[in-house]
Amino acid sequence: MSTDRRSFMKTSAVAAGAVAMAAPAAFGRGPNDTIGVGVIGVGGMGSAHCGSLMNINKNKRENLQIRAVCDVAKPRVDRRAKDCSNKQGIKVAAHRYYQDLLERKDIDCVWIASPEHWHAQMAIDAIAAGKDVYVEKPMTYNLPDAVRLVDAAKASDRVVQVGTQYVTDPKYHKAHELIKSGAIGKPVSSETGYCRNSKTGEWNYYGIEKDIVPGPNLDWNAWCGPLGPQEWNTLVYHRWRRFSKFSTGIVGDLLVHQMTPLLWSIDPGWPKRVIATGVHNIDMDMDNFDQVNLTIEFDSGHTHVCWGSTCNATSPAPLVRGYKANLQLSGNNCNLVPEQIWAEDIDRQKHKFQRGASQDDLRVNLLNRSRDRKAPLSPVELGYKIMIIVDLAARSMWEGKAFGYDQDTRQGVAL
Repeated sequence: MSTDRRSFMKTSAVAAGAVAMAAPAAFGRGPNDTIGVGVIGVGGMGSAHCGSLMNINKNKRENLQIRAVCDVAKPRVDRRAKDCSNKQGIKVAAHRYYQDLLERKDIDCVWIASPEHWHAQMAIDAIAAGKDVYVEKPMTYNLPDAVRLVDAAKASDRVVQVGTQYVTDPKYHKAHELIKSGAIGKPVSSETGYCRNSKTGEWNYYGIEKDIVPGPNLDWNAWCGPLGPQEWNTLVYHRWRRFSKFSTGIVGDLLVHQMTPLLWSIDPGWPKRVIATGVHNIDMDMDNFDQVNLTIEFDSGHTHVCWGSTCNATSPAPLVRGYKANLQLSGNNCNLVPEQIWAEDIDRQKHKFQRGASQDDLRVNLLNRSRDRKAPLSPVELGYKIMIIVDLAARSMWEGKAFGYDQDTRQGVAL
């Protein structure tokens, strides 16, 4: 079927209101019912999802089958369908266009691991088709996309999980408990970060598949989708996180991992103002910055600082500063250390956990919630607040201004 029909007309129709017309799928799947899964986008992360989901079923953590996979690149989708078929002992369908996968009645949940400019529309269309959704981080490409997705999810009866697996880390759940109980007083500020280093340039580890070029093996226009027609560039296709037109780079790909669980544990309210800087230190070939710094002010008065780098791997340890005590969250620890003036009133606490974050735990959580219809660990409401930060930070870095968030208009405004 043509790209124009599959990639533009049909998605536009869904965006115009098909969510409201979607027939709800059955609720409350029984414990012995097999959950049918489809995976959209089977490159690096999508391939990893396929392998992990099959292992989850093999290890009896959940009862599922991957029944269909999708990718606009024919070599990728054929490879993944063959692998899933062989390992599961069933025929797994290979679709080139995600709308065909969503039309299947044997699919209950979809995993979306496409480039981020497709996240919102694919998730909205999946919701409209009555599917539960696991959408990779960042939740969307920008703030307008986040508004559309959160509205579609809240207006539906679907479970939508955002792929920020650090929310499964026990140390953040302990931090949330301590903060909520008032153990550290008002949390006044916090910090975290995600730093990496590379001799060859971040995201260049994605290899160039020379057989994937526009034509029978790749529908390039379908890949570009919501961004409109783009000039073919194999580096953009294979390493799109390096390009600001297609990704927010460090901010959306790395920092969301650390900001999401820490800010969830604090619950500081709505982002109010973001100031961010970005520079090129080492990787001059990358369009996106290789070092960034974010300062976020919330409407509660809380201030969060976040560092990101792909030219130095020393990351700051997560820390929450409270009026009465601090929470140190390095490694698998959650340690409460009182401020000096409260040292005689508040005891130190040390909490050591045997494990940290688990991506499989987040996958299983979505499958469990697909059965019992409860709220997932990483819901769209949390993803929306994080996307406000991501969007305003990207604009601040590139435009050299502070940006605020207007809760009435749900837009970012230059300050």
